[in-house]
Amino acid sequence: MSAPVLMVLGTASSAGKSVLVTALCRIFRQDSVRVAPFKAQNMSNNAAVTADGGEVGRAQAEQAAAAGVAPTVAMNPVLLKPEGDRTSQLVVEGRVRGLLHAGAFAERNALWDVVVGALETLRSEYELVIAEGAGAAVEPNLRAGDIVNLRVALHAQAPVLLVVDIDRGGAFAHLLGTLALMEPAERALVRGFVVNRFRGDPALLTPALDDIEARTGVPVLGVVPWLPQLRVAQEDAVVLERANEARDAPLDEHASFDVAVAQFARIANFDDLEPLAAEPGVRVRWVTRPEELGAPQLIVLPGTKATIADLAALRASGLAGAIVERAQGGTPVLGLCGGYQMLGAELHDPDGAEAPAGTSVPGLGLLPVVTTFAAEKVTRRARGVLRAAAGPWSEASGLDVEGYEIHMGRTDPLPGAGTLAPLLALEGGPDGAVSADGRIAGCYVHGLLHNDGLRRALLAALGHRAPSDAPAYNREREFDRLAAHVRAHLDVARVRALVGLAPDAHA
Repeated sequence: MSAPVLMVLGTASSAGKSVLVTALCRIFRQDSVRVAPFKAQNMSNNAAVTADGGEVGRAQAEQAAAAGVAPTVAMNPVLLKPEGDRTSQLVVEGRVRGLLHAGAFAERNALWDVVVGALETLRSEYELVIAEGAGAAVEPNLRAGDIVNLRVALHAQAPVLLVVDIDRGGAFAHLLGTLALMEPAERALVRGFVVNRFRGDPALLTPALDDIEARTGVPVLGVVPWLPQLRVAQEDAVVLERANEARDAPLDEHASFDVAVAQFARIANFDDLEPLAAEPGVRVRWVTRPEELGAPQLIVLPGTKATIADLAALRASGLAGAIVERAQGGTPVLGLCGGYQMLGAELHDPDGAEAPAGTSVPGLGLLPVVTTFAAEKVTRRARGVLRAAAGPWSEASGLDVEGYEIHMGRTDPLPGAGTLAPLLALEGGPDGAVSADGRIAGCYVHGLLHNDGLRRALLAALGHRAPSDAPAYNREREFDRLAAHVRAHLDVARVRALVGLAPDAHA
């Protein structure tokens, strides 16, 4: 018997669908329901790697973790990784299949059988599947190529929760307008509204809630307040816009350790920095201009889907020169994946993997390494130990490391540079590089800073002293915090009833 499907759709992009699905996965896990997340098609450069080396959206991996299960490619069978305004790398069932151009509806429809197969696999293995839509639930211009929103709901005959972000304004018009754009069979599946990110007195919202229910016949099943300092992986870099709203705010009295992160246009896997931001006393700032760099205790160059293009933009903005200047003055710099490639002396793309064939550009020159891009993508889990024993890394030398790799290219020591110490010793061989004084380091492993012992040892070596009464970052506790918050403001009993589950005995 196939498991029921609960569909979570949004009135717009970044309405909070991914986080709500994460919360629901943890809530149903707490209630002893074997639950799995599903997103037919994801468009994001924030990705993760499954145990068998498949590539899926980072949000689906996070939702799986909240559900207490291992992520699989069935949870995100189609992943689009933007490479430009109109072109994305197409990843199907975890493997690169080529490029997909905007408006290629025929190609998208050809993937429908893959989507259905993945969903039915999950329905055969779990007691409940929570399916997430993408962007707005209804986009008339995209309806012909829809394989992720209402087409999925209709196929599974899934009850739909329609989520709106009230913090952005116009929430009730968004709800009413979204329903108006639906066909009758689609509207019949919408069984509840969720008003997300509310700030203020709930009593003041009651007249509007009553009005939207009277107009539509759809009940409001929850008004979820804004949850500050949420520390779960997000779907894409849209969330960084909110972080940037506070970019120029002064350090609070407890945040005495300053980390500056270069914000690339094509940033990938930006949640690599989330554990740093969650550490008591640490402030992570996303910077795009040299005047924003300041005098941080650590500079990080994160991953990117287009290293050469983002390196060019870094130079054009003047931020590249400012980073090199700080590094030469003694500020530690860490490069992750594409950021590691930028730290080197040269970058070559002989076959046109991400730039015109034959492209060669100088790197920042902070590490004596050279990167050569290749068409074949490396996607694998990573496990090993920290090898470096110089400078701030000495405190973490020998500690265990786990993470994952997603990259196109190989980075080797610059010819004639002599012996170069690797940053990591992985099961598959050495990875990364570190300068002789340990101040400049880089590697290909995403999730490096998610290793608690390594992260805290590095911070301590750089002079960070956490407030004695502040709790340390804990991913499982963060899932539970999110679940408790949503459970307190969402009618979970009615949600259970929508998918045919009996009332929870522990409720």
